[in-house]
This record gives sequence, structure tokens and C-alpha cells, in this order.
Amino acid sequence: MSSPGSGPEPPPADVIARPASRRRRIIFVAVVAVALLATTGLGAGLYLKSVESDVGRVDAFTGVPAQARPPKAPEAKGARNLLILGSDSRDPENTGGSRSDTIILAHLPRGGASAQLVSIPRDTWVHVPAAKDGQHGNRSAKINAAFAWGGVPLLVQTVEKFTDVRIDHVVMVDFAGFKEIVDALDGVEIDVERGFTSTHSLNPDGRREFARGRQTMDGAAALDYARERYAFPDGDFARIRHQQQLIRAVLDKAASGGLLTHPARLDDFLRATADAVTVDQTLSIFDLATELRHLRGGNLTFATSPSRGTGMIGSESVVLADPAKARTLYTAIRRDAVPDILAAAKPNR
Repeated sequence: MSSPGSGPEPPPADVIARPASRRRRIIFVAVVAVALLATTGLGAGLYLKSVESDVGRVDAFTGVPAQARPPKAPEAKGARNLLILGSDSRDPENTGGSRSDTIILAHLPRGGASAQLVSIPRDTWVHVPAAKDGQHGNRSAKINAAFAWGGVPLLVQTVEKFTDVRIDHVVMVDFAGFKEIVDALDGVEIDVERGFTSTHSLNPDGRREFARGRQTMDGAAALDYARERYAFPDGDFARIRHQQQLIRAVLDKAASGGLLTHPARLDDFLRATADAVTVDQTLSIFDLATELRHLRGGNLTFATSPSRGTGMIGSESVVLADPAKARTLYTAIRRDAVPDILAAAKPNR
């Protein structure tokens, strides 16, 4: 029997353009840190252009039928929607090769003053369109099966069909890379909601104890924290919350003024992060950084795609979407109606 989190067959070998496992990490960290540096003058701008040249590219939209894509709502002109695909290449459980463990629809309203990030559980039961190879898809399955069957383009098509939101850009990240990012920041502050034992730790014995309360975590501890799901009754939903919590903590630390006072550390951080990020062919990190230069953790809203919890379909344990609530949320995102998004999102804390 398959359980939430079990991945389908691995994706085609040519899906990811860059071979190094360190080349996919969280985009907002790089965006905000780069944007902060951009305020220091022309020389910084030239430096940032060179950083952007290190960012990898993936062909995300070729093969997505134009007639199948939802149109951009007229009232959403100036807003953008990013599909963030995450993985944990160092997770001992991740032996199947799937690279869509984390799926986030990030909405950037006009003006770049805020962002709303909606996590779609990887086991959400959806209709996956037919894959380009003609052998997979065209049936209902867990949403992360789309990546395994048709790479980024099929996952884009699946998410667009599920949400009716047009995806403007794609970003690929690797949550395992948070270890290096957090260490480059000299640790991050995390408020642990309840004490637990991680059983998939980076420690030699595979275990790490987490006490309840606010604490500073180094990279290894932060990765263990964001990886664990078996210690919680709600499993993967808890892991989603912790990943979101880590994203906010890293963003706040990266955007702090202290980082700018240590040029060597900032350079190491930016270079490592830029080298780790893979984006679609048209996304400009430099332009996005300028647009989001005022973004901080307090301007982010994290939510999880509305669901009715888990259930069984055949022999598979899946996440069952709540169609009515999901329609309300994604309609608000499509229309760039931020107050309606916040009302429908029921943010994760």
C-alpha cells in the first residue's frame, strides 16, 4: 500500500538541465538578498548581473499545449504566479528519483509588496493530462506523478488544470540545500511548536531531539526539522508547515541588515544560492529582485491548498482536495484579489 509521500516512478533523465544536486534551492532567499545588495549602487548592479549568469535554466513550458492553458485575467495585469518545485535529494527516503516533493504556487501581486504562497500536498489526487510520450497520464493520480511522467511541462499543465491559474515562471529548489544556506547565515531562529524526535537526522545515529520553543538552528538541525513527518499525527501537513516556517526564517535572516555588513559572507551566500537555483528560460532574477526588494517574512502569507484530509483511493493513501474551497482560493489568485486570497487561504502559522 502506498502512503502519503511515496513517490511514483522517476522523471525522464533529460528533465533537469543542470546535473549538480546543489543547483536547486529556495528562490526567495536569493531574490531578497540580491535585492538588498542592489540598493548599494551601480557596481552592485553589475555584480548582480554576474551572479545571475550562474543561475541554471530549465525548459518549463515547451510541450504545454497553448489551448489547454488558462488565460491571464485582465484584472491581474502586473501580477505574476511562480510554480516552485522542491525536493530533498539527501532524504534517505527519497530513493525513487522523484523531484516534486514540494509544490508551491507563489502569487506575487502587482507592486511586489507581498507574496502569497500556497503549498499543494504532493499526494493531492488530481487529473493528470496525457504525457508527451503517450504512455502516461490522462488519468487521475497523485499530483507529483505528473513530474515523474512528463517532467516540468506536464506538472505545469497539471497544476494549471487543477487551479485554473496561469503559471508565469517556474523555480526549482532543493531543500537539502538549506543546510548550506542556513550555515552561511550563521543559523536561523525557529519556534518549535512541540518537542519531537527526528528519525531521519543528519546525525550519525539518524536521530535528533527537538525541544519545544524558540531556538537557533544550524543548517543540519534546520534540515532535520523541515524533513521530519513521521513524528506528527498530520504527517506531511506538518512537514509543509515546517518547510514554510524555515523559508520565512531564512528570508528574514537573509534580508537583515547584518548580512550586508559582512561582504565576504554575503558574497558566499549569494554565489552559493545563485549557483543552486534553476529557473525557466525567461525569468530574470535581477528584475525579480528589483521588484521584490521590499519583501520580508512579515509580507509573506503561507497556506496549504484546501483539502478534506486524507483518504484511500484503491490501494493508495491520498490527499483529497476540497473543490469548493480550492475554487474560491484559486479564483482570488487568478484575479489578483489579495484581500480575497487572504480570506480564503486560512494561513498556516
